[in-house]
Amino acid sequence: MRTEDVLAAIATGLWRWDNAGGTVTLDAEAARLLGLPGEPGPSSSYPENAVRARIHPVDWNEINGVVSLAIAEGTVAEGRLRVVDTEGRVVRTVRSRSKPVALDGGFEMIGMLQEVAEPAEGTAAKSPITGDWRRSREAFLLDAGRALAEARSTAEVLRVAASLSMPGFSPDGLAVFGAAGERLTIIGHHGHQSAGGDPFSDMRLDTDHPAAEVVRTGRAVYLPSPDDYARRYPTSWPLAQKLGRRSWAYLPLIVAGRTMGAWMAAYRHQVVFTPDERSVLTTVARMLAQALTRAGVAETERELSEGLQRSMMPVIGPAIPGTAVAARYVPTGGGLQVGGDWYDMIPLPSGRIALVIGDVQGHDVRAAGLMGQLRIALRAYASEGHRPDAVLSRASRFLHGITEASGSPDSGSRFATCLYLEYDPGNGCAEIARAGHPEPAVRMADGTVIIRPTEGGLPLGIDPDSDYPTTRLELAPGETMMICTDGLLETGGHDLDTGWARLREVLERHPSTGSLEELADSLVSAVHGPVSHYTVGPLADRREDDVALVLLSREGEPGPAEEAPRRTVMTIAQAEPERIAVARQTVRELLHDWADPEQVDAAVLMVSEMVTNVLVHTDGNALLTAQIATATPAPRVLRVEVADASDELPHKRRPGELASSGRGLVLMEMLADAWGVDPRGEGKCIWFELHESQLKG
Repeated sequence: MRTEDVLAAIATGLWRWDNAGGTVTLDAEAARLLGLPGEPGPSSSYPENAVRARIHPVDWNEINGVVSLAIAEGTVAEGRLRVVDTEGRVVRTVRSRSKPVALDGGFEMIGMLQEVAEPAEGTAAKSPITGDWRRSREAFLLDAGRALAEARSTAEVLRVAASLSMPGFSPDGLAVFGAAGERLTIIGHHGHQSAGGDPFSDMRLDTDHPAAEVVRTGRAVYLPSPDDYARRYPTSWPLAQKLGRRSWAYLPLIVAGRTMGAWMAAYRHQVVFTPDERSVLTTVARMLAQALTRAGVAETERELSEGLQRSMMPVIGPAIPGTAVAARYVPTGGGLQVGGDWYDMIPLPSGRIALVIGDVQGHDVRAAGLMGQLRIALRAYASEGHRPDAVLSRASRFLHGITEASGSPDSGSRFATCLYLEYDPGNGCAEIARAGHPEPAVRMADGTVIIRPTEGGLPLGIDPDSDYPTTRLELAPGETMMICTDGLLETGGHDLDTGWARLREVLERHPSTGSLEELADSLVSAVHGPVSHYTVGPLADRREDDVALVLLSREGEPGPAEEAPRRTVMTIAQAEPERIAVARQTVRELLHDWADPEQVDAAVLMVSEMVTNVLVHTDGNALLTAQIATATPAPRVLRVEVADASDELPHKRRPGELASSGRGLVLMEMLADAWGVDPRGEGKCIWFELHESQLKG
């Protein structure tokens, strides 16, 4: 008995599937099992799409996965295939068992087909090829929609489109055409052509090309075979023929009723383009059009905001003799890449320079617009030669006027904080006026960082008649001043105190020989870089904000410690008794590396007593001067002076147990190494000295 007769008797047929060539060879029994007409002879050859039409779409969809796994593992590909008739009804189930071999451009699979009994109703066939075509399609579309929705640029959208694996008929050539006026250009492609090798990459809309027809008509074009392509588009067919594809789908990219381009999906195997397949392609084209539109809008907004940022953020310059300046601006992580923060450097007629830093309330387009107007106004007032307090007073009236005149519902809530600094490069003197802005910090030549207390007024735009007192300080050679907006302090859940502590560490670690640009980068990185994830503040609110930063450094080598002492000066006014606490904190910062903590506490106590006595027993302000000097080889010496305008000298008293005052000089006599009262031209100065004790242990 012949082998063919034995196989036919047990309802088993043989097949050979050449995926690379697109043909399937079947013997008579295999042809019968698949419902295909047999031909005389031991075997017959059929087109791949003819065999595919006889297999259930779900099973055909999963064959490629089973075959790929078998090739990778070197095993047999096995599964159940449901055979359907021309109406799509399942007529039988066959078991396939074949050995696949990988070839260039596809695979070859040789094996057998055997009819099996249908599973009983209510039971599921145990087969690696299971599932439902509709569920498979819906899962694919959900994944594709999520991936396209997350793409933020045109390049990302095109990468996502190139990676889409459609259920059962994944294309291996993709191209996206964009329409602009009367022309159509390829804006992205994958597996379709080499760059610059397609004369149809830029064409007129009346060109004989399927993409051009799709854009003209807004209807999809499906080309299941090369013959269809050559017959309908003879002009572009010679080029398409070279690319080795056998089926093509061109679909319109439509958004809000307007055709913005076309999407091409090309296949190396023939595709019938069933209604289900066309539905998938149409849905993907709609999602792709929406994703490209969103990406285009986002790219336009980024380009607009970056241009606005470049025009509004000045370049620090020109070079200042003996002075280095560095600045940074980092927009918030929101959509608009420029907000209400700004900085500026203004050359003044007197030869001085003005540094301005500020923050307009809000992170929207209106905040950016107000920032631009306010920056121009400040530059104009400064160039006229006004002093710092007058510049801020005029700017406050200007901002109040334009917000009141705008007529917008939120006009009354718009204000701006600002710090205006006028600096003399010749002697390092700076005059500072503040409008509700964070105070400056100074890094001294020995690395000590302190916050420089400066007087201030209300934010700009709140009260048009506000006053802005001026604070004068001197920057010694080797010292660096930092001014910034609150975004550098409070980002990451920090408040002002913990934010200063975070930045102080960066300032203190920076080497004295390091560049100012490197220090600026380090400060921004502490807030926005990887290290910021480990320095989250104690507050639950993680509101992000714009960051503006300006560093001003007086160049030159600092002299010996006895010639250039660590020094701070501040004024405590009668109307500001709360600044006594600031004075105490300033002294603590000055003594941050003092050897004996008890001496630090003693110094803070004496400073508090001296300043309080001035405010209580005189009618004037207190001028506090504290400095540390080293008289080699002796230890360091802290000298604190508090001056006032009163001629009345203090005298030591013997207060009783219940007395509430009179102990200030007694404390100084007990705690200070030396103290005294010196009369001056107008007023007096009370002072004390502490010699640093070297602890043993």
